[in-house]
Amino acid sequence: MSEVLYIVVPCYNEEEVLPETARKLGEKLDSLVGGGLVSPASRILFVNDGSCDGTWAIITKLHRQNPHFSGICLTRNRGHQNALMAGMMECRKRADIMISMDADLQDDIDAVDRMVEEYKKGHDIVYGVRSSRKTDTFFKRFTAEGFYKVMKALGVELVFNHADYRLLSRRALNDLAKYREVNLFLRGIIPQLGYDTAVVPYERKERFAGTSKYPLKKMLSFAFDGITSFSVKPMRLIINAGVLVFLVSIIMMVYTLNAKIGGRTVSGWTSLMGSIWMIGGIQLLCLGVIGEYIGKIYSESKHRPRYRIRENLEEDERTPEDE
Repeated sequence: MSEVLYIVVPCYNEEEVLPETARKLGEKLDSLVGGGLVSPASRILFVNDGSCDGTWAIITKLHRQNPHFSGICLTRNRGHQNALMAGMMECRKRADIMISMDADLQDDIDAVDRMVEEYKKGHDIVYGVRSSRKTDTFFKRFTAEGFYKVMKALGVELVFNHADYRLLSRRALNDLAKYREVNLFLRGIIPQLGYDTAVVPYERKERFAGTSKYPLKKMLSFAFDGITSFSVKPMRLIINAGVLVFLVSIIMMVYTLNAKIGGRTVSGWTSLMGSIWMIGGIQLLCLGVIGEYIGKIYSESKHRPRYRIRENLEEDERTPEDE
């Protein structure tokens, strides 16, 4: 018997690209079902992440026209990672395998076939990995590759050039559900599951329509979330900075005493002001890093739900454990 596949697609203000995305994904699902690779019960699950355009209306219309399209609507915008998690948790009771991808058609849909084939070989997790970054600007390529290298240097286990295009088996999804943190960084969580993995390389395309929902500010915030969610090395860097500043302060103290004895106290004004500004800046930076960790502890301690579902087109009964 063929496995049930759910393709989970988070959507935020994607009305421009969604009809074309649905058409191409529908054709792909039909070919997979026709080839016997997946069950006819397979679905494409769109997750409306609090869109303020016509995204949900399009999803609802698609569902009425074709039962292979389904959708859930979150009560408000909760961010890409939470929307993706909502889709994965909703489909895990019905799907044998799940593939997540973005709605902008930049991920190569033809890679889905190879992902399913790798799953049938016994891999519970299959990563879609970009074979190159030719379509990126120099700045985007430099910052993206720098992000992966920094994360690796900080001890975070990541798959290089992998975003959120991946396949998970049902047992991988069930284990993922045990991770209850509010500050989600799925690229760091999923490698911790420990199952057999495979990699499917693909060429990333230009966005079909609309604009990116990840401007520079959001990208930097996402990167910092990933670092502080999986590594305490920034805290250790603060300790090292404190030791360094302490050693510099000893040198400056010796210098100022020497200047005092030699009657050159006025000439030390520049170095004194420089030291004050430098130490003040380091202190503020350290407080900011510590505050980020404390803020994450505060968010986790409240145990608030990561998302709330307003409407489910499949009208399945939900339990509190699924949220």
